[in-house]
Amino acid sequence: MSTLVRFLLGLVVVFTLVAPAQATFSIVARDPETGDLGVAVQSHYFSVGPIVPWAEPGVGAVATQSLVEVSYGPRGLQMMSSGRGAKQTLEELLSLDSNKEVRQVAMIDSHGDVAAWTGKRCIPSAGDHVGTQYSVQANLMSNDRIWPAMADAYETTKGDLATRLLAALEAGQKAGGDIRGQQSAAIVIVKGKRSNKPWQDRIMDLRVEDSPHPIAELQRLVRTWRAIPSATYGWQRPNLPNMLCANMQYVRRSL
Repeated sequence: MSTLVRFLLGLVVVFTLVAPAQATFSIVARDPETGDLGVAVQSHYFSVGPIVPWAEPGVGAVATQSLVEVSYGPRGLQMMSSGRGAKQTLEELLSLDSNKEVRQVAMIDSHGDVAAWTGKRCIPSAGDHVGTQYSVQANLMSNDRIWPAMADAYETTKGDLATRLLAALEAGQKAGGDIRGQQSAAIVIVKGKRSNKPWQDRIMDLRVEDSPHPIAELQRLVRTWRAIPSATYGWQRPNLPNMLCANMQYVRRSL
């Protein structure tokens, strides 16, 4: 193997290790009506769901991206669970990070307080916008209109938290999105108050690992998720068994 080939392979390895989840746009938010906490993200990166979005019931939500330090997620939630607010948590974590200028992080706590950071060395276009009980952030975008478009969509869209989070992602993509294109997306929503039934406190956790249209696919998954309770509890409808029997008879006649 030639020296040049070794050098090029080395660059590939280094880039793979230090550059996951860059070229990403995301939103963290708290629903003021329900107290639910959520985070949604799209990136030109395979399987962004395990890396960028973090949320814990009754605690908060975190998006950690750019040249990502994944520990901002779990450590941030742990610190907020101990009583620190989002701003104090993010300040403390940044103070310990010698590479903070390449990080982009947003946090929201269970009270709706928000903190965001875009390091000076994040690849442009990069920036964030902190609004009332939400923050949008993006890096390596095609232009600097992406995060303002996301903020506007979140503020003006009617509906529940999932609807508004998805609207923000869709607006970011329509405004230009990731300069390299699309690949994966994720949405996580948890309750604002922890109960003794943790399986009920995680409301939504959906991921698109690899798709040419990840936001559209994520929207489809959310529609499917919404349909599940109707299908499940629909068995309690008095006329549903008769409807199912009629449908099965139709299927038999069609075979």
